[in-house]
Amino acid sequence: MGEHGDELSPLSTIHEQGSSLSFRDHALLSSLRLDGSLTFSNTSSAASDFGRIRYSLPGAILYPKSVRDVELAVRAVQSSKGSGLTLAAKGSGHSVHGQAQALRGVVIEMSTLKGIKVAPNGEPGFRHPFVDAAGGELWIDILKATLREGLAPRSWTDYLYLSIGGTLSNAGVGGQSFLFGPEISNVLQLDVVTGTSQLVKCSPTKKSDLFHGVLGGLGQFGIITSARIILEPAHEKVRWIRAMYTDFATFTRDQEMLVTQAPESAFDYIEGFVVLKNKDSSHGWNSVPFDAKKIDPSIIPEEGGSVLYCIELVKKFSPNHMDTLNKTVERMVAPLSFIPTLIFTIDVPYEKFLNRLHEVEISLDSQGLWNVPHPWLNLFVPRSSIGLFDALIFKQMIKDDFSGPILIYPLNRNWWDSRSSAVIPDESIFYLVGFLRISLPSSGALLGNLIADNDKIMQVCHSAKLGCKKYLPEYEDTESWKLHFGKKWGSFTRRKQKYDPDFILAPGQNIFSKSTESRSL
Repeated sequence: MGEHGDELSPLSTIHEQGSSLSFRDHALLSSLRLDGSLTFSNTSSAASDFGRIRYSLPGAILYPKSVRDVELAVRAVQSSKGSGLTLAAKGSGHSVHGQAQALRGVVIEMSTLKGIKVAPNGEPGFRHPFVDAAGGELWIDILKATLREGLAPRSWTDYLYLSIGGTLSNAGVGGQSFLFGPEISNVLQLDVVTGTSQLVKCSPTKKSDLFHGVLGGLGQFGIITSARIILEPAHEKVRWIRAMYTDFATFTRDQEMLVTQAPESAFDYIEGFVVLKNKDSSHGWNSVPFDAKKIDPSIIPEEGGSVLYCIELVKKFSPNHMDTLNKTVERMVAPLSFIPTLIFTIDVPYEKFLNRLHEVEISLDSQGLWNVPHPWLNLFVPRSSIGLFDALIFKQMIKDDFSGPILIYPLNRNWWDSRSSAVIPDESIFYLVGFLRISLPSSGALLGNLIADNDKIMQVCHSAKLGCKKYLPEYEDTESWKLHFGKKWGSFTRRKQKYDPDFILAPGQNIFSKSTESRSL
């Protein structure tokens, strides 16, 4: 059985096709006078996502060319009372559990809603640079547009081929989050079409309840059609550093020391990962050096158990500061207690570093390993529990055949706005831990077994009372969602009733049921 009681097939992909749209709903949607287009056939492109775990066939796909198209679609779905019709906004399709799907409903393909405008000098009353971007635009295109002005956003996810609206509906976490917060903490303003079909411009000072609710709100209160993101001056290059550890306590102590330093003396990016203690070039110690270099096994310490740990750091610089860079970096790494013979550095262009995972994508795609199931599990783990988490999970449950990266790095709670819908542990420092598994097509464990392994991790976390919270959460029942949101559940349901009273938005999240939840809230 799966985590939510679903009996798992050998492939463990959940197929939901159901019936097509009713005649009334088909006629209603067909009557819309759109700037873009709507299709009722060939909707399979919106039935799956990056996870390739769930398959839910929508009844129609909207390809909007204007915000007006989004308003019209929401208004039409809202007016179809009694039919059960729902609607979901889909960005790059990088969800892993069907969160942007709408079984027998309408999926809005946000990638056709374009628009990027950089304001290098801000605007009257706000003289700080920013960029306005349509909700369907990708972060990689934001990067390219802002770099032309010598600017860039401050906070990034590791992978840039994600949509603005998609990441802001979750949080958007990466190696800069300790310094500037997640992407949702770097938003100045949003344009949102709510579940009542109203287009609302909101900010921390205008319609702030909607603004904070939508950020991290899992698409439940509205569709982000545009976001204003704060920018900073961009650097030309970065020094990229990786260093390895055998002792987990030393590793986390160094990470926490680095993320609590004053901003002016801190690195610009801090992450880390768990490394299998073998010579595998994908997930073992040979995955750490740059440029596919190999590590002599004789210099790998025997102590430390079945895994190693790697800290990953970046310092931005300009070529005309090369004379001071080496001394600066030496001073910054001097307090760290990594294995002295296992530190690796490389200098690369700033843009190449930020877009580093695209090369990984191209490589995996060429091997037929990109468009495969991704049963990922991402957790926020309290600092007070991270040592026990290592003992119970990293050291006991991670085996040599683990297929995928394992991320681990600390974040500062003070950069997260408690008014947002995002859920994090109630400690000043907590860790992002990501088990980014893939299901290999011709070898390795079946998808169902990998999902079961994730379930076991969650069971251990629950039994040991580690206080973990899922990032990019997925649950199937209301009680689990209540437990996830904790003290935020009351404000979350209040916002749902206010901004989407007919429960039409983002049904793939499985938080609310259009037919029943309105009676039980």
